[in-house]
Formats: sequence, structure tokens, C-alpha cells
Amino acid sequence: MRKFLIATAAILTAGAAGATGLEIEVEGEANGTVTIDLLEDVAPQHVERITTLAEQGAYDGVVFHRVIDGFMAQTGDVQFGKEGGDLSRAGMGGSDMADVPAEFSDLPFDKGVVGMARSQNPDSANSQFFIMFDEGHFLNGQYTVVGRVTGGQDVVDAIKRGTGGNGAVEGTPDVMRKVTVTE
Repeated sequence: MRKFLIATAAILTAGAAGATGLEIEVEGEANGTVTIDLLEDVAPQHVERITTLAEQGAYDGVVFHRVIDGFMAQTGDVQFGKEGGDLSRAGMGGSDMADVPAEFSDLPFDKGVVGMARSQNPDSANSQFFIMFDEGHFLNGQYTVVGRVTGGQDVVDAIKRGTGGNGAVEGTPDVMRKVTVTE
């Protein structure tokens, strides 16, 4: 039994050491770094997509276009959400890669959880993601959980809020200045 426990601990430690994450430098009303642990064991295809786009620099300069107080901050529209461009269509685009099929799990949408944005079709996630300001358990089993904030939740909490029911950010939205994949 002792050997089994030692082997299990070694596997868990190795898995944690090789874990993939993101480091997001945020600028605007919120300024600072957000670190995210990506859950490749829960949503491997979504983690692959996010890390591929981050490594390509596709997320650099993308704004938080939909921010609803008490709910979440959404970003990641690499097609229409680039800072300095016409943001009127931000939230309607994605990458030039195919959509990713849903990878639903039993993990709850609590504060700091990162989920993949999608349309009405559960298999339509592409590049956009959101970070929870508070729990949103009505999303459980409906959206893919892809990660969780491990540092900088105060930065997330300071992101400029949008207005109206859809949380559209007016004026100058906060931006992901640089997104880096970490190991």
C-alpha cells in the first residue's frame, strides 16, 4: 500500500509540475497580471486551442468586450476584438481554425473559473473565453470549464464593466496586452 501511495503522489506531482497555464498582462482600468491554470485533463481540446492561439500571439492586444458586473469578463475575439480596430463586431468572431466540440465536466462555475464562450450550439467554442467574477452555477454542464485563476483575481475584479444586459463595454475597454503560455 505504501508503494502505491508513493507512486500515486509521484504521478500527481509530475502532473502538477507539467501543468500548462497562462499569464495575461491586463491594461486599462485594471492593471496587472492574471495567472491561470489550464485544465488539460478536463478540456484537452480547448486547452490546446487556447495555448496555440496564445503562442501565436493572437490574443495580444485583444480587448475585454463583454463585461457584466457580478457575472464575468469575456475576451478572446481574435478576429474582431483587437485594440485599435473597429470593435463594433467584437464578440462575433473567432480564429480561422474550426470550432471545438464541447468538453463539459462536473466542475462548477465558481469565482475565478475560466470558461469557453460559444453560441447557442454547444460545439461552437473557438477562441473566446470568460473569467467569472462570482459563481454562476446556472452555467454548469452547459459551458466548458477550461481553467481557473491562480493569481491576480483582484486584477480580474477591476476590469472595466460594460453596460446594458449584454455588458458591452463602451469607450476604451481593458485589454490583454500580452498572453504567455507557462509550464
